[in-house]
Amino acid sequence: METLRSLAVAMVAPALLLASCAAPRPSADALRPETTVVLLPDADGKVGRIIVANQAGSRTLDRAETATSIHDAQTAPAEPAPMAAAEIATTFGDALAAQPPRPLHFVLYFEQGSAELTATSRGELKAVVRAVHDRRSVDTSVVGHSDTAGDARMNLGLSLQRAIAVAALLSAEGIPPEALEITSHGEANLLVPTGDNVSEPRNRCVEVTVR
Repeated sequence: METLRSLAVAMVAPALLLASCAAPRPSADALRPETTVVLLPDADGKVGRIIVANQAGSRTLDRAETATSIHDAQTAPAEPAPMAAAEIATTFGDALAAQPPRPLHFVLYFEQGSAELTATSRGELKAVVRAVHDRRSVDTSVVGHSDTAGDARMNLGLSLQRAIAVAALLSAEGIPPEALEITSHGEANLLVPTGDNVSEPRNRCVEVTVR
């Protein structure tokens, strides 16, 4: 099964033993699919694509809340069909409840040519600290970025300084340094695409992802 971005949930029914008789009739359980897969949107509403396949064929799910079922290895997956929200909740409620919380994403901005947070982002740092503490996160990534103004090598170093500065601020609030993964992209992964030598405030930032 191939998945891109969106959440797919599958339910596998237990194996069933059917008692033999002179004129056997398939039970309701025997007619249930062995596996059902439903495609759900991401938290931001985006819908990706999954391919459900076995040796008999394949189906593609690319619309939210559509599902396909597989009855056995010799039968191709069923034609995708909408699945009502109530049925999703009934069928997959336990699986959905068992999922870990989705990561929280923050973007903190910096003054031009500096590793100093803007006044607004200094205020937002409290929300980052609270999220890390609330989740007891041991896996928080801190990724530095820069705009394209100036030398690319200098920008790579500046983006690392920004990531280190944010990590230091988080550590000062009691977050263990070993829980923080510090990386930097310089001007390589622009949040807002621009040409070269463009001063773009939204690219002078650090992304913090709390898992």
